[in-house]
Amino acid sequence: MPNCKFDSPILCDARHIKELETLAEIARTLASKSQQEEILLEVIDLLEQSRSVQRGTIMLLAADGRELRVEAAKGINAHQATNKTYRRGEGITGKVLETGQPIIVPLVAAEPRFKNRLHDRSNEPLSFICVPIAVDNKPVGTLSVDCHAQGMPALEELQRFLSIVATMIANDVSAKRIARMEREALETENSRLRSEMMEKFQPDNMIGNSHLMHEIYTRIHQVAASDTTVLIRGESGTGKELVAAAIHYSSTRAKKPFIKINCAALNENLLESELFGHEKGAFTGALQTRIGRVQEAEGGTLFLDEIGDFSPTTQVKLLRVLQERTYERVGSNELRKADVRIVAATNADLEKAILENTFRQDLFYRINVFPVYLPPLRARRDDILLLTNFFVKKYSTRMGVEIKRISTPAINMLMAYHWPGNVRELENTIEFAVLMGKEDGVIHGHDLPPTLQTPVAIAATGSNQHTLKARVAMLERDLIVDSLKRHKGTISAAARELGITERMVRYKIQKLDIDYETLFKKRRSKKKSPKKQAKS
Repeated sequence: MPNCKFDSPILCDARHIKELETLAEIARTLASKSQQEEILLEVIDLLEQSRSVQRGTIMLLAADGRELRVEAAKGINAHQATNKTYRRGEGITGKVLETGQPIIVPLVAAEPRFKNRLHDRSNEPLSFICVPIAVDNKPVGTLSVDCHAQGMPALEELQRFLSIVATMIANDVSAKRIARMEREALETENSRLRSEMMEKFQPDNMIGNSHLMHEIYTRIHQVAASDTTVLIRGESGTGKELVAAAIHYSSTRAKKPFIKINCAALNENLLESELFGHEKGAFTGALQTRIGRVQEAEGGTLFLDEIGDFSPTTQVKLLRVLQERTYERVGSNELRKADVRIVAATNADLEKAILENTFRQDLFYRINVFPVYLPPLRARRDDILLLTNFFVKKYSTRMGVEIKRISTPAINMLMAYHWPGNVRELENTIEFAVLMGKEDGVIHGHDLPPTLQTPVAIAATGSNQHTLKARVAMLERDLIVDSLKRHKGTISAAARELGITERMVRYKIQKLDIDYETLFKKRRSKKKSPKKQAKS
């Protein structure tokens, strides 16, 4: 017998010391790691090494509380564990969960309730012990082991030891469940707050839920409250003017004027006069004094669209406005103060223009204080349907027509197109489509403009070639699917509407590869399948 640290020789039994050492090691394991499955596997290892048990298994209740699922076990992979569950009262393990009391099976082979569901056992005589894992006196799982068949006193002693281990596991499981629930609650709250903030940041005049647009909304929110000069860059038709308006109406200058000027639409002389105004007689045709857009925007925001088209002379004068907040009218030497915020926009490559000496570098630095890059529509395809629905509603209301829906082929064509004209082109496309689709209240693929009738777009609808035959097939498919949808998959009703026979409709369903089963059969489970209808 080993040397004893205790006062009483009774406690010096080596077996008891080993049990204490095992419990201490289990306690250290439970305290040292955060991954529950990894911890429980180590606990099973310690049990098998210290008590000569085998096939240790820890099962925990699923989230719905209906069944036990394997949480940790040796020799069972994740796929096998998925299908190996116990309901309350089912087998020995289910009975332990139901009653909350441990069960000892002296001889597995002689127990009719034993399911033998989890492990492959040989013909050797085995005993089985299963104890509950309880939290607040409510069973939340089980701990079970096999051991060589023994007498009841030895089995009862092992059961008491396993009950202690189960209590330790229960405390750890409870702590980790509470921590997980708190983490999930925090994540849910964080997600809700982020969603609310995105809704708060999203300007009323802009549409888009893609992550790229949420970044734009954040940028607008960041800069709106200040008087910082903003440069909005992006391809033509991406909505730069909308961003400028959103910045102005979210700022402290919102109640003051928002003045827009398209720099590309005016020549050098007119642009200078448009910006700064002119005195009477300053040039031929100047019959009276005129205030400029800078003065009109006093206290508000001046939006300079296509600033890359400024002439060198006008660039110098604009630079003065930005640096000194002063300007002079054409034909006047009087210095005027300018209390305006400048928001500029361009689709030009200003860096290239600087290298070519067509745009001043110092002006670029002055306007590029806070850049905002608008992505092209092809980079945010998630927003295409959202924008499409908005424009459909807008133009159907304006034209006084009812558009009930957009057909699947038309949606596929919209999604497949590359949109070189961006949102502006999409808006014009939908206006055209609403006009073409007003007869039956549905926008079909053939209602879209010729620019969208490309091989790639048509291929997206299911047709393989850009031929007359493929186009006709696309039209037939569109009409048949729409008619079937209107009549909830009833072939006879669709045939009457289309003016053809039921047999022809069934033939077209097969030939045009219409997925009738998915579209209609699952919704009409009492109806016959297409094959049975074909035979009838």
